[in-house]
Amino acid sequence: MAWITSQLAHLADTSTPTVRHYHRIGLLEEPERLSNGYKQYTTRHLVRLLQIRRLAARGVPLTRIGAILREDENSVAVLDEVDAELEGSMRQLAQARAELAMLRAHRARADTPSGFEALSRGLSERQRSLLTLFSTVMGPDALEEYRQALVVGDEVDEEFETLAPTADAETVEGLARRMAAAVEDADRERPRLRDPAVGSPVGEDQARLVLGLAFAELFNPPQLRALQRVDELRHGRNDGTS
Repeated sequence: MAWITSQLAHLADTSTPTVRHYHRIGLLEEPERLSNGYKQYTTRHLVRLLQIRRLAARGVPLTRIGAILREDENSVAVLDEVDAELEGSMRQLAQARAELAMLRAHRARADTPSGFEALSRGLSERQRSLLTLFSTVMGPDALEEYRQALVVGDEVDEEFETLAPTADAETVEGLARRMAAAVEDADRERPRLRDPAVGSPVGEDQARLVLGLAFAELFNPPQLRALQRVDELRHGRNDGTS
């Protein structure tokens, strides 16, 4: 008994393109062709195809199936490696499901970094953008302190967030002085935020570059001036009257 490609694929519950793919990568031997050009598969091909399909269903990558089917001294080691990879994938999937559950529970946006689900709905679009960047360039300790800062919040934070692009110098100066006082208190409670680039997974220089560009692009001129004045006030560089 012999089968053409479509019949063989049907018997193995797969598709003709999949069978052809197995030929291309060397997993399934090409059969002989009849004079009419049709491939003629035998029981040997069907057995091999069923074995490939069973291993693939068990999570074995196609690149490893050939080694396992050879049943040499490496086949057990390959199974151990695949099992370890599957275990890692299962942990990742479990973590992903837990994060999805938190997002759904707090009706948070799907792109919200883990741990910020309960806070996300109260953030402005600019704050969301900053959070996305912070969650990438900050180390875990600094990111946790930033989360704590968002939980606490204060009127000064809200005043800075809503500072208008048309705010005059007097308004900026008053806000900066209130912010400087708040920053002094925050430094004692959350010291890692003094330099959030320290311990960055992308490298401290790269983190500072990302944060500097983000601030320049996301904050309006009065907000940037307020941040500058906070730094000046904390380091006593000038009195802000010029």
